Amino acid sequence: MNPIWTIARKELRDGLRNRWLLAISLLFAVLAVGIAWFGAAASGQVGFTSIPATIASLASLATFLMPLIALLLAYDAIVGEDEGGTLLLLLTYPLGRGHILLGKFLGHGLILGLATLIGFGGAALAIGLLVDQVDIALLAWAFGRFMLSSLLLGLVFLALAYALSARVTEKSSAAGLALGVWFLFVLVFDLVLLALLVLGQGRFDPEWLPWLLLFNPADLYRLINLSGFDAVGSGMGVMSLGSELPLGNTLLWLALVAWAGAALALAGRSFARRQV
Repeated sequence: MNPIWTIARKELRDGLRNRWLLAISLLFAVLAVGIAWFGAAASGQVGFTSIPATIASLASLATFLMPLIALLLAYDAIVGEDEGGTLLLLLTYPLGRGHILLGKFLGHGLILGLATLIGFGGAALAIGLLVDQVDIALLAWAFGRFMLSSLLLGLVFLALAYALSARVTEKSSAAGLALGVWFLFVLVFDLVLLALLVLGQGRFDPEWLPWLLLFNPADLYRLINLSGFDAVGSGMGVMSLGSELPLGNTLLWLALVAWAGAALALAGRSFARRQV
């Protein structure tokens, strides 16, 4: 049997045993249905508004949740095995470190993918069945695109979690660094970029600022989902820079894929250098 698939099955079974798949699926389903029907409650409207508005709201929320879930799922993937003594045992088998890393990546990716499909897919099914005169083709395209980009964002942070887990010697250190990575990409990066946007007016050429969005996978994810409905130009704050970025939607997808590949390569290098 393929060693990568063997490791992946083990990680998937562990995720099912720990109720990760159930918890994530329920969370996604509740949030998606809640936003679809109550997302416009602040403006005095209750009920489904539109597919673009629902996807934009879900993407904004998933920007916070998907990286955090991926980091929590995988922060102890390497160091946890080492502390438990199972990593040394695994390496005595005819398994390379690349097999272990790719197997874990595939297993955790399956958990995220299934949870995304069940949670958000269930919400899309509910919208299709309960909302009158909804465009089924647009609904399927929008949610399919949204779920695929959400999974890709999760894979980026899974790989980053492996890189952290391979570099530290204690699970507590890995957990702290994982939270630090989450704060950096989800909160701090945009605050710094917004400060440059506001304070740098008249001091330097702002044409290079939109390119900084490429250095944050969370911003790439939001641009992908907003640009699908030609909504980038109306974005608030840092997202308003997206209208000045001379890249098509395909290149944004490729940039997010490149992030996942680079993060996984970094994880592989860190794991290869780890002393067991």
